[in-house]
Amino acid sequence: MIKVNAIGQTCPMPVIMTKNALKEISEGTVVVSIDNKISKENIEKFAKEMGFSFSTREENNVYFIEIVKGISSKNSSNSIKNSSEDNTVIVIASDKMGEGDSALGETLMKGFIYTLTEMEELPKAILFYNKGVYLTSTIDATVKDLKALEARGVEILSCGACANFYHLENNISVGSITNMYNIIEKQMKATKVIRP
Repeated sequence: MIKVNAIGQTCPMPVIMTKNALKEISEGTVVVSIDNKISKENIEKFAKEMGFSFSTREENNVYFIEIVKGISSKNSSNSIKNSSEDNTVIVIASDKMGEGDSALGETLMKGFIYTLTEMEELPKAILFYNKGVYLTSTIDATVKDLKALEARGVEILSCGACANFYHLENNISVGSITNMYNIIEKQMKATKVIRP
């Protein structure tokens, strides 16, 4: 049995910690302790989607989720998928995710990019334009995560005109600089385009 203490952790860390613990075993039990209801529900949903049986109990405002992984589980493979048929492209046009509070938007975008590094299925490319180019240049946490994605075969492309506009042309730290023609071409050829 593996115990995962996700108390105090915020999204997406509890699910990622759970996923990593389950990857360590071919069969057995992982018990996750978590102290917030949303994370509890996210872990339960993850376990259900992966085809694992689970049960949850609560003690003193802490949830304990026991996940059982067996050989027959529908997703027992730990392999990374990036099939040639799937041409998913992620387009990032800002250094923030969503509308509203700027600090929250920055936190969400960092969390989004970090979570990509933990995914089994990877996009073919991530395109950065407008203020999105800040993520490939001046934000150390995202540059580190993007380098990890690049090492796994994800193409990282930043708009050259945008980098010039924000005076970042010499600061792009991951991937390569591209142009609008290539940005449009990548999206036109994509089987799926995701815009966080």
